[in-house]
Amino acid sequence: MIDVERIPAHVAIVMDGNRRWAGKRGLPKLAGHNAGILAMKEIVKRSSTLGVKHLTVYAFSTENWKRSADEVSGIFKLLIIYVDRELAELHTNNVKVRVLGEYRDLPAGAVRSLEKSLKATKNNTGLRFNIALNYGSRAEILAAARSLAADVRNGSLKVSDIDESSFSDRLYTRGIPDPDLVIRTSGENRLSNYLLWQSAYSEFVFTDVLWPDFSPGEYEKAIEEYQNRKRRFGGR
Repeated sequence: MIDVERIPAHVAIVMDGNRRWAGKRGLPKLAGHNAGILAMKEIVKRSSTLGVKHLTVYAFSTENWKRSADEVSGIFKLLIIYVDRELAELHTNNVKVRVLGEYRDLPAGAVRSLEKSLKATKNNTGLRFNIALNYGSRAEILAAARSLAADVRNGSLKVSDIDESSFSDRLYTRGIPDPDLVIRTSGENRLSNYLLWQSAYSEFVFTDVLWPDFSPGEYEKAIEEYQNRKRRFGGR
C-alpha cells in the first residue's frame, strides 16, 4: 500500500515502448504513440490525485529527429490533438504546464498549441506538468555552461561564484526540484540523455511494462517500490 504521507514530490518518467506495443499488435507506429498519449493522460490524473507536485515526462528527445519524417510528423500531430482536446480539463484541474527543451524549433502548429497551453495554465497552482520536448540533457548542460561563461567574460559573474545552485539556475528545470523518482518503462535500463544533472540522487525504477500498458496501478507499484527504499544522498 502507498503511504500517502510519503509521496515523491517530483516524479520523472521515460515513456518508452510505444512502437514495440504497436508492433506486437500488428499496428502502425502512430497507433502506439496514440496509445501512449492516452496512458500519459491517466498518469497525469493519478499524479494530481496522489499529491505529486511535479511530473516530468520525456516526450520527444533531440535524438528522436532521426526517426522517419512520417513518424515525427505524426507524433507532433498527435501532440496538437492532445493539447487541444485536454487543455480545458488540465486547466479545470489546476494543472500548470511547462515545456523543457527547445520547443520553438518544433513545427509551427505544435508550437502554437504548446504556447496556448502555457498561457492558459500559467497561473495554476496544482500539479506542475513538465513536458520534455526537443530535449537533450547534454545540450542543456552545455547551454548552461556557455551561459555562465558568457557572464564571466562580460564581467557580470565571478568564476568563484559558480556553484551547483547557480548552474542549476541556467537549466531548463530552473525552479523545479530534482526528481525524487525516475521511472523508465519497456525494460530498458538507461537514462537516454534525460535529466542527467538533475537525477544525481534520484531513485530509479525500471519496469518491463510497455508505456501504453503503464496503468495508474503500475504507477502506484513504482511509487510503492520507491517508498520501500531508504534514501541516503551519499551518506551512510
